[in-house]
Amino acid sequence: MIGPVSTRLGTVFLADCPTRLTLEVITGKWAVIVLFALRHGPVRHGELVDRVGGVSRKVLTQTLRRLQDNGLVERHVHAEAPPRVEYGLTELGRTLEEPIRMLTDWAVRHGEAVVDRQQEAARHPGRHGRAPEGAAS
Repeated sequence: MIGPVSTRLGTVFLADCPTRLTLEVITGKWAVIVLFALRHGPVRHGELVDRVGGVSRKVLTQTLRRLQDNGLVERHVHAEAPPRVEYGLTELGRTLEEPIRMLTDWAVRHGEAVVDRQQEAARHPGRHGRAPEGAAS
C-alpha cells in the first residue's frame, strides 16, 4: 500500500492509474444496471435483457463481455442440449454489491431532484455558460 487514500488522491485519477481505469469500466452506461441485475444470482441473457430494460441484445452482450474481461462477471455454459448460458457475478463483482446498493439508494432519494434540474436546464438552454443546442459558437 502506498499510503492513505487521502494522500494519494492527487494521482488516483491519472489516465494510467488502475483506479481510473476501474471506474471507467464500472461507470459505463449499462454496467451498474447490469451488475445490479445480477446481484441475486446467475441469469440467462434473455432474462437479463428483460431485467435491464431498454438495452439492445447487442449492447448487453458488449457490456457483459467488458465486465467479463475485467473480472466482474462470469459466463457459464451448461453442458446441455441445447446449451444453456448464464451470467453471474464473480467474487470480485460481488464486492460491488454494497457500493451499488448505496448508489441506488442515493438515486432513489435524489432522483426527482436530478430530473427537475434536467428539465429546468432544458427549459433554459444557454444557462451556465452553455450555448443553446444548434447555436453557432
